[in-house]
Amino acid sequence: MAVRILILPRLMVGTYITSGAFPRLTRLLSTGYVQGRTESRPELGVFSRSSVGTFFQDRPLLKNPFLEDALLQKYLSRNLPPQILATIGADLAQFGEKIVTELDVLGRQCEDSPPSLQHYDAWGCRVDRILTCPAWARMKEISAQEGLVAAGYERTYGEWSRVFQMSKIYLYSPSAGLYTCPLAMTDGAAKVIESLGMTWPVDKAFQRLTCRDPQRFWTSGQWMTERKGGSDVANGTETVALPQADGTYKLYGFKWFTSATDADMTLTLGRVLDAEGFPKQGSKGLSLFYAEVRDEQGNLNGIEVQRLKDKLGTRQVPTAELLLDGLPAHRISSEGRGVASISSMLTITRIHNAVSAVAAMWRIIQLGREYAAKRFVFGKFLRDHVLHVQTMARMEVETRGAFLLLMEVCRLLGREESGLASELERHLLRLLTPVAKLYTGKQAVAVVSEGLECFGGQGYMEDTGLPRMLRDAQVLSIWEGTTNVLSLDVLRCLAKSHGQVLEAFYLEVKVKLEAASGNQALAPPVIAVDRALSKLGQFVQAAAHKAPSYLELAARDLSYSLARIYMGALLIENAAWEGASHSDIYAATRWCEQDLCPVVSNKEGGWYSPETPDKDAMLVYEVSLNHGQPMAVE
Repeated sequence: MAVRILILPRLMVGTYITSGAFPRLTRLLSTGYVQGRTESRPELGVFSRSSVGTFFQDRPLLKNPFLEDALLQKYLSRNLPPQILATIGADLAQFGEKIVTELDVLGRQCEDSPPSLQHYDAWGCRVDRILTCPAWARMKEISAQEGLVAAGYERTYGEWSRVFQMSKIYLYSPSAGLYTCPLAMTDGAAKVIESLGMTWPVDKAFQRLTCRDPQRFWTSGQWMTERKGGSDVANGTETVALPQADGTYKLYGFKWFTSATDADMTLTLGRVLDAEGFPKQGSKGLSLFYAEVRDEQGNLNGIEVQRLKDKLGTRQVPTAELLLDGLPAHRISSEGRGVASISSMLTITRIHNAVSAVAAMWRIIQLGREYAAKRFVFGKFLRDHVLHVQTMARMEVETRGAFLLLMEVCRLLGREESGLASELERHLLRLLTPVAKLYTGKQAVAVVSEGLECFGGQGYMEDTGLPRMLRDAQVLSIWEGTTNVLSLDVLRCLAKSHGQVLEAFYLEVKVKLEAASGNQALAPPVIAVDRALSKLGQFVQAAAHKAPSYLELAARDLSYSLARIYMGALLIENAAWEGASHSDIYAATRWCEQDLCPVVSNKEGGWYSPETPDKDAMLVYEVSLNHGQPMAVE
């Protein structure tokens, strides 16, 4: 039996539909019920391009990040003097427009054209050139012109100069193509030089690190990590410094991880050889050195680039393994005081880390919010699906708490650098810097990951630019100390200050709660923070009488408790302001409904008891009954 197949021409199909054979579909398209863009020629009908369809979802658009950020604007309005507010506000609004019109495109180009390494030139000579794209060079020019480092040292706005600088970098970071990485290390190097005293030759370097002239502006590397490990520089540094007759040194060693290796100068640690030619071990054997990366001809100065690192994220930044083979250097710290000399650098770079973390959270929310107003699914826009909005609200609460903690640390840094900080504020800065870094680093990964779901499958597609945000966020909990390393740093901070930093913490939280005590709408979060603070105090007092291993087991949860309690106090303070909105009160309430003091909750679960380490090890390192041997088969 023959089967007759009717084949309709494309033109006939399109014409037939538009002539009214499918009135419901025609009506849906004409009323806009099916949302998105259609790109077929009307005279050919809606299915004339049936091979690709007619619907194209509008992408999320980046709008001026300053004008879109109500929380940043309110923070500045609440804290800055009016005459400063007007100037800073205008600068940030103008910079926000530049981010949309130029910088975001440059950042994408940095991602699409990652650095490469050229070992040899055409004639076989070893050159070790790190090649970066034109967009990376343009980022350096703009960073200088906008004063992204300089603003922190010009101190035009006094104690608010750091808040201004970090607000600008906060807006810039998600669009920067990771140029914020060399800026962080440049800022850290400038801080070290300023702290140690600007004598020759670093006085020239400081002027270049903090200038606004693109032709003179330098960036700095930070070459601390060697093969034995990252954070344990005291025992992991093998680089040696050979004294020269003119008082300089030549460095010999292997740097396992050097970020922004295309920098103009670097600060690095090394061990000075004694009269017998032996280096002193431990932290007391380490000194801090300043070196210029290239000579006057632009060639590397006693450096061989072994390879570029192949990383999960931050691919825009040239990160390399370097062999130092006679790098000329100047010792800028007292001999054996290298580790102590970089403490101010760590403060700066950890704050920059927190800036990048909070900025990533805010950007994914901003894009998700914009997308929810144009993505139409299951009969309505995403913004009208209550579960979707609830999820975004939870992301928002996390981001608001993180933002306020970041701004608090920036405020304290500005007061310290202006000579206005009280002893209490200096203690708070010392404590909150590692706390802010470790907590916001973990928040960023969680919030950005959740944010990708707001875009469905498109959140997983590399060419949307969205997955890059998650890959780049993962470094934030690793760089400048992992979460555990920083938690132990918090313990050292408590011990070294003999508890004074914790006392400052308590007093400041109490002050913020007292200021909000008359606001009935804030009564639940005030009570929650006050109770958590009391529990924390009882825990610390009891822990003081236990073995050191007890607090070591509790260090991570203790740091989380400090972060959550202080962020709760900051959210309450923000909500108690006379210009606060109902959303500010709601955010404070929601934040304080979680477990604000997990260190106490986990103590009650026996997490820090003497037998816990053995049980943890048994759980982690349990082996099969056959101890790795194949199972017998009968």
